[in-house]
Amino acid sequence: MPAGSYTVESQTTGDVEPHERADFWSEHIGAYHSRMGFRYTRPDGFHGETIRQLTGAYQLVRYSSDEVEYSRTPRQVRHDPDEDYRLLLPVRGEIVLRQDGQEARLTPGTGALVTFGAPFLCHQGADVEAFILTIPACEVDGPLNRKSPVATGFDLTRGLGRIVHSMLNNLHEERDHLTDPQFNAVSDRIVELVCMLTVGDDRPDAPGHLGEVEAMVRRYVREHASDAGLTGTSMAHALGWSLRQIQLALQRAGTTPRDLIREERLRLVRDRLQCAECEHMTITDLAHASGFSSASTLSTAFRQRYGVSPREMRYRSR
Repeated sequence: MPAGSYTVESQTTGDVEPHERADFWSEHIGAYHSRMGFRYTRPDGFHGETIRQLTGAYQLVRYSSDEVEYSRTPRQVRHDPDEDYRLLLPVRGEIVLRQDGQEARLTPGTGALVTFGAPFLCHQGADVEAFILTIPACEVDGPLNRKSPVATGFDLTRGLGRIVHSMLNNLHEERDHLTDPQFNAVSDRIVELVCMLTVGDDRPDAPGHLGEVEAMVRRYVREHASDAGLTGTSMAHALGWSLRQIQLALQRAGTTPRDLIREERLRLVRDRLQCAECEHMTITDLAHASGFSSASTLSTAFRQRYGVSPREMRYRSR
């Protein structure tokens, strides 16, 4: 799907004959994700429904279905590579996920982050309803500065987890009133929180002060990313903390002031490349307006982050 083309679509097995529904579901879900195996407890008359929101960056699906088992084998991983992550959150029922020797029993109020870059087994019980958010691998591995293993058993009933659940639900509820940049912006914020959950920032024993510092720093960077003079030192002066405090707070989330600033600037450029109101701006204009010193500096960082140049992303958007 080209960037800049936010779409919403729904499908149901109720539109096909009962004896064809299992095959329909396998083809339908297979089109949403990479190659997988499907095993149905009762294939005849199988029931399933999906509502999908999609841009060039993210995909959010809210689905409900009868009992089914999904699997991804080593052969499928080799022949149909997919390094992206899926954030899985049940709304109703139970889902059992096994990957890399770990098992997560997910019920409403819990969630898990699973990679399609490794084999897995996912069994969902009867009458399950859930969210599944597809997250590009770079959105997780980049901010954490490492390849993240599956993170099981997120608590979505309190703290950051509850905020993630609420944001996903709101993103779904407002699906018919969003634009491409808006959907991507909210998804970016959700992924930020998921990364914080992955490194344990919601633990009861986590230093509360450092958590507050990190939240304030992230907000400040988001609001001042286009300032070419933004640095860790300038943030420290503006916020009234020492540079060391800021470094320690961001270190807990697996990042640094420099990396956080670059990440936010790249997201700002990406959103502007997909925005019709910014089509008149050259790549040099975008670079200077987003805090980069030159178009070449922007292009190098942008390609490293998103795998394409700014011009290529703009072309895809058009």
